[in-house]
Amino acid sequence: MLKTRRLCLALGLAVCLTVGAQDNEIHQRSETYEWPTDQLVVKNLKAWQDLKFGVLFHWGLYAVPGMVESWAICDENWITRDSTRTYQQYMDWYFGLADELKPTKFDPTQWAEACSNAGMKYMIFTTKHHDGFCMWDSQETDFTIAKHAFKDDPRRDVLKHVLDAFRQKQFTIGTYFSKPDWHSQYYWWDVYAKKGRNVNYPVDQHPWRWQQFKKFTHNQMNEILSRYGKVDILWLDGGWVAKENRGQDLDMPEVARIARKNQPGIIIVDRTIHGPYENYQTPERTIPETQLDFPWESCIPLSDDWGWVPRPRFKSPEKVIGTLIEIVAKGGNLVLGVGPTPEGLIEPESVKRLNAIGAWLKLNGKAIYNTTITPYYNEGNVWFTKAKDGSRYYAIYRLNDGEKLPTSITWSQNLPKKAIRLVSNGKRVKYKLQGNQVTVYLPKQLPQQSIALEIE
Repeated sequence: MLKTRRLCLALGLAVCLTVGAQDNEIHQRSETYEWPTDQLVVKNLKAWQDLKFGVLFHWGLYAVPGMVESWAICDENWITRDSTRTYQQYMDWYFGLADELKPTKFDPTQWAEACSNAGMKYMIFTTKHHDGFCMWDSQETDFTIAKHAFKDDPRRDVLKHVLDAFRQKQFTIGTYFSKPDWHSQYYWWDVYAKKGRNVNYPVDQHPWRWQQFKKFTHNQMNEILSRYGKVDILWLDGGWVAKENRGQDLDMPEVARIARKNQPGIIIVDRTIHGPYENYQTPERTIPETQLDFPWESCIPLSDDWGWVPRPRFKSPEKVIGTLIEIVAKGGNLVLGVGPTPEGLIEPESVKRLNAIGAWLKLNGKAIYNTTITPYYNEGNVWFTKAKDGSRYYAIYRLNDGEKLPTSITWSQNLPKKAIRLVSNGKRVKYKLQGNQVTVYLPKQLPQQSIALEIE
């Protein structure tokens, strides 16, 4: 991902630091949105908007020591690493983790089961992070899980098994792909020093080398979109790789042509790059301040980190549910980051939280899935959504961590005309309508969690 709040390098190899923001050379979320002209893409986008809740998996070399993605090999002033090694020694150690990533307990069926139980409807799997390590059997490089420590395992083509497991649970399928590749000599060329996240040679002076990188990138995208069945979303990270930034032009029209030749109508998310190939926006670790009427998705991890770390600080189920409520009321989707362990499992504490989220959605999901926005969408702790046919509103009281459910809830718009019911069981609740204000009296036996009401 583009931002991370914590970089913890395990095994005593580096430090743990807090990163407020690493915004240099990262485009901010656009203030405008450009709808795609391909009507099949528009249709798929609208179907994706109905899903509301998905999962984003970060899993790669960084899982072995339990550190956050691949940022430690990038030389920027917010990163601190082991000072007893030279930079090259550190790079050699990091890339050498390819010979240690051997997930003998790899069980994508467990992943799919846990995410299905959580009420998630779509998934995005990191095929390659910025370090260039491929989680599929790429023919373009040997730097892939299928050609190192896991090469003798029949499950070595990890991408295939992950996508197959989620298709069996009827998930919409997405593939994350990093546009930069810090392992490739076509992007970070050893002839030049490496400074920062960008290409480390002047593209205009070495056009052949950049052309080779484009060819390499296009070929890899073609692999993940032609060999693994139906893919619904191509989620591209690394927004600094753009024509406007040092001439890092990947020829996005050609990328889109390749993608949609293999997968007609695929949603392309060239995140943070405003224009025809950012089919939905992706605010990271944040929720927009106001409601937005175009496709967008907040990407937020379940813990503080995208990948697995040894001592994670998890968000509570109620925190995630409350975040989902706000995002949906503002017109967006939530994709929740989950990092599988180096053994290839979702750890029990993550599963426990996912189950709790799913239990709430099983009872209250009618107010979340397949809903649309309403102009008056928030009053205090109450958030509003609307049925797509306009027949009813939903009022969802967001219970924050440490709070208790009140005995009554009051709001001043989206008022009832017939009845108010609990979404969880369809039972009517008592209310008083006085002028432009309604007061709803909640039954005493309700559990201490967010509550969804159907307004007829």
